[in-house]
Amino acid sequence: MSRQSREEYLKVMQDRYRQASRKERSLLLDEMEQVTGRHRKHLIELMGRPDLGRRARTRERGVTYGPEVKYALSVIAESLDYICAERLKDNLGWMAEHLASYGHLQLTDSLAQQLERISVCTIRRLLAGMEKDEYYLPRPRPRRPQPLTQAIPMKRLAWNETEPGHLEVDLVLHCGSDPSGEFAHSLHLVDAATGWSEIAAILGRSQLVVADGFQRLLTRLPFPVVELHPDNGGEFFNDHLLRLFAHWVPQLQWSRSRPYQKNDNRFVEQKNSSLVRAYLGYQRLDTVEQVRAMNRLYEMLSLYYNLFQPVLRLHQKELVPLPDGTYRTRRRYGPACTPFERLRQLKGIAPEKEEQLLRLRQDTDPRMLRSQIHELAAAILRLPGAAKSAKAQNVYLTLYANDTEPPLPVGLSSDRMTPAR
Repeated sequence: MSRQSREEYLKVMQDRYRQASRKERSLLLDEMEQVTGRHRKHLIELMGRPDLGRRARTRERGVTYGPEVKYALSVIAESLDYICAERLKDNLGWMAEHLASYGHLQLTDSLAQQLERISVCTIRRLLAGMEKDEYYLPRPRPRRPQPLTQAIPMKRLAWNETEPGHLEVDLVLHCGSDPSGEFAHSLHLVDAATGWSEIAAILGRSQLVVADGFQRLLTRLPFPVVELHPDNGGEFFNDHLLRLFAHWVPQLQWSRSRPYQKNDNRFVEQKNSSLVRAYLGYQRLDTVEQVRAMNRLYEMLSLYYNLFQPVLRLHQKELVPLPDGTYRTRRRYGPACTPFERLRQLKGIAPEKEEQLLRLRQDTDPRMLRSQIHELAAAILRLPGAAKSAKAQNVYLTLYANDTEPPLPVGLSSDRMTPAR
């Protein structure tokens, strides 16, 4: 019970106590002892007071640590780069002697005893009023959470999801070792139920190109979108993009991962390594030619991965007891099959689209397709960057509506959207 709550309770009991008989007062004291945990004699004294608040001090507390102690603390704190009071407490003595040997302090026996006796709370209070030198950079204040993200729940998509359309979203940066200026990004969607993956390349992170990347991806998906689960990036949560999705997919659900918890987007993070970095590495890509070639590559990867690449999916989790009394998680995986086959098993695709994809798989040579993918990835890495070409890049030439090359036959337009061509 807090002090304020205790005072409010005793104030109510005081009125009853003053109007009660001797026997009733005894019962009230028993009750107050149990509620407040105070001694009976102390409660009797409180019931007789006109005011239950703290009594004013008759004598103010004197100053225990004078200016010499405060000056010594400031010198020691500056020498140790302003570490916290808990770290200073046990190191004041030897550090004062060390600094005195260099002439920074005049250490007396009285000062040494006070530095040994001073408490952590007093150190913290004295250091709070000190001005730090010009070389000290204060820590930035934490940013206020954005109202848009506050209204969106944080969670992880279930590992045993059975409904296609719950998509994890991530943005892969292709800046190399230089994050300045505009450079290419890979916008990646992975379905939690089937493992279906779609990727689009965009130049920069403006609302224009991010919305265009989503438009390119949504026209490729052979099933409707139910939920999008990105991280907390501002490229995903802004008024412009949310307004567009409200028009594109009115019943769309939004969720987000916890800040700095990459495992909340575990499906797409794993595919970032095997489907993006494995082909394009960590080189800087920042030209229109590179972005358009990347989109061509990702169309081929969509066909190769979703129709021909068998993947494992977690089927069961169980806790196994160990001899030391702890438990470990045993994971069992189901048979490996392609995202397309898993989509058929879950009945998440329309019959006409299923027939189109079956026909497309029969007409595609996976060995030849794999060779073309690696040749195109190598060609992208050989293209000169913007720094070498010294040309301004026109981001409008990378948009889906302005793409002059015809798409590969992997794009099966969703009922939700139509291509902006």
